[in-house]
Amino acid sequence: MKILVTGAKGFIGKNLIAELKNRGYNYIFEYDTDTNTELLREYCKEAEFVFHLAGINRPKSEDEFMKGNFGFTSTLLDTLKKNKNTCPVMISSSIQAMLNNPYGESKKAGEDLLFEYRKETGAKVLVYRFPNVFGKWCNPNYNSVVATFCHNIARDLPVKVNDPSVVMNLVYIDDVVIELINAIEGKENVAGKFCEVPLIYTITLGKIVDLIHSFKKSREERSIPDLSDAFTKKLYSTYLSYLPENKFSYDLKMNVDQRGSFTEFIKTPDRGQVSVNISKTGITKGNHWHNTKHEKFLVVSGKGVIRLRKIGSDEVLEYFVSGDKMEVVDIPTGYTHNIENLGDTDMVTIMWVNELFNPENPDTYFLEV
Repeated sequence: MKILVTGAKGFIGKNLIAELKNRGYNYIFEYDTDTNTELLREYCKEAEFVFHLAGINRPKSEDEFMKGNFGFTSTLLDTLKKNKNTCPVMISSSIQAMLNNPYGESKKAGEDLLFEYRKETGAKVLVYRFPNVFGKWCNPNYNSVVATFCHNIARDLPVKVNDPSVVMNLVYIDDVVIELINAIEGKENVAGKFCEVPLIYTITLGKIVDLIHSFKKSREERSIPDLSDAFTKKLYSTYLSYLPENKFSYDLKMNVDQRGSFTEFIKTPDRGQVSVNISKTGITKGNHWHNTKHEKFLVVSGKGVIRLRKIGSDEVLEYFVSGDKMEVVDIPTGYTHNIENLGDTDMVTIMWVNELFNPENPDTYFLEV
């Protein structure tokens, strides 16, 4: 299928084109402000589906709203008509089309023009009134408050929130793209006269800022937010895409002694934590048990033995482990356990425990295996 995308270098355009290519749609006409205008006629002749994403939202003067949002839409539709091309046309409008402001009025004019085009030509038209769209590749300090917040907070720059209680309706860029690709296949989500993205998140500005600040702090705390919440998961992915390129990495606190080291890697509020344990040759670590904590050990380098003994029993269980054969050993509650390096190099073990360490209730009791 031959697909024309106007506004190809914009936020939605870049994401849409990338995913179209991921899915094997390789015949894409990319049209933007710097494209030779003569190509529009050729593209409108061959296109089998049009994504009209081009628009103006931050002009130098208000009259540019109508020129960019209504004027170019008119040019696009006229060019399709001249080529007698009645392929489906999708247009990205805005919820502001319902408001009395220059931007909203220009978007409403573009919508009306498209509906008239449908009456005149019989072509299928899809009008999406998008709320605030957030996600990767959106320019900060432009048309997305989420992009600005993520960019500034990641760089210790101030963010201005006049009223934290203001409610935002947000859609995530990947959900937008999925909906638009569904539209190619005739599976668009129709809500009356318009189409819409099914997943809309309603949240206050204050909550957005608090979450993004918590994401920044999480790197210092070696934590991961609760990703079972869909909005938090998507906002966290968005935040990470705005990190300064020289700040992708961050240090961990290594607890080092003569036996080796122990380093906490990731902490989660509901899924426990992951740590990296390095044991020197001949070293045995552990010899303790837990009431409620349970662990998983995975040796990824070196070789050793994990020993377990049930409390009240004399029988010692041994599991010989090696980085040459990835094998997870569960450490059940009520079993004292240790791990010994039997090799001639450092042994590296990934350790997961089901809960975060609580110094007031460590649930760790020394007992030789």
